[in-house]
Amino acid sequence: MAVRAVDLCVALLHEQPSIESVSRVLRDHGEVGDLDLGEADITAMRAAAARLSEVLGAPDPGTAAALLNRLLAGAARAPRLTSHGGTTSWHLHVDSGDDASWGEWFLASSAMALAVLLADHQRVPGGLCASGGCGRPYLDFGGGSPRRYCSARCATRERVAAHRSRASSGVAG
Repeated sequence: MAVRAVDLCVALLHEQPSIESVSRVLRDHGEVGDLDLGEADITAMRAAAARLSEVLGAPDPGTAAALLNRLLAGAARAPRLTSHGGTTSWHLHVDSGDDASWGEWFLASSAMALAVLLADHQRVPGGLCASGGCGRPYLDFGGGSPRRYCSARCATRERVAAHRSRASSGVAG
């Protein structure tokens, strides 16, 4: 769920999302059947994505945990198992029911997934890309040094820019 959440955040916040593009992300991550997405769903999911991005941009685990606790208190319900009427395998949901809106599902499920990651790794479960002008959210499951960029492309762009800056100022790199 966490990967789907970040993919949806990127699609909703950093691309011009259409019903078709959001549907494609949902289908790429296993959603089946008639998604019945509308413009109101996209608007609600964009608002949820902005709130989830705040968690990934938190400066420390305590701040991220406080943000997640607020999201969970407002959006999550008691965990329940569902198979969506036998159309999928059994899985956990923390939204209000199988007929919950896409915005409710996205916020509740994503906040729960990020909370589990924070608890498992004891750190903010990702970040916002440090590359100038990007700011896309990403997950960071790895050990070692924390990630700073959403992709190798952004990291390379920043390295090249830093190298050029040093070269133009006459500083050896």
